[in-house]
Amino acid sequence: MRVALAEDSVLLREGLVRLLDELGASVVAAVGDGPALVDAVDAHRPDVVVVDVRMPPTFTDEGLRAALELRRRQPGIGILVLSQYVETAYARDLLDDGGGVGYLLKDRVSRLDDLADALARVCVGGVVLDPDVVSALFAERDRRDPLAALTPRERDVLAAIAEGRTNSAIARDRGLSAGTVEKHISSIFAKLGLEASSDDDHRRVLAVLAWLGVGR
Repeated sequence: MRVALAEDSVLLREGLVRLLDELGASVVAAVGDGPALVDAVDAHRPDVVVVDVRMPPTFTDEGLRAALELRRRQPGIGILVLSQYVETAYARDLLDDGGGVGYLLKDRVSRLDDLADALARVCVGGVVLDPDVVSALFAERDRRDPLAALTPRERDVLAAIAEGRTNSAIARDRGLSAGTVEKHISSIFAKLGLEASSDDDHRRVLAVLAWLGVGR
């Protein structure tokens, strides 16, 4: 396995080189910033890249942006992000780009076998995610998706509204009282951020658009 490594801390970079050597990997390049990593990958064509998130010059998201650029240039290359931070936007972009991706938190890699397993899985197109990364991605999805706050019954009622059913029809079909249906609909409006107005028909349309994913 041929590996290119990007880590701005010299001590950690050298330590990772030694660990990768112990695993039998061939480290073809070890650099300290994103642009140098892109150049190294162009020159050496490794199987997988191990990259930190925050590197010079701004120490924000250089590593992940470099990883996305590498996947654009070489779609088959494996990417293993090894960082102290969770950057959900770029993590999501990497995952949307297909398999061969890993995102592990440095503090959670406690055994050499864990690193070896992650590299092997990424190299063959697998996905390896730290549980904290998974939790952060789900939390972000819930923040972006207003429907995530709805209960199963509220989703069912909203689906019926989307089918053009009236409140009385929804109540009859589901064995609910008219008042219960109205409470569910009021809760749906509140959770979707549709403030009370004199035009409930308008709010029903907006709720249906949210259900259909229009504008998201």
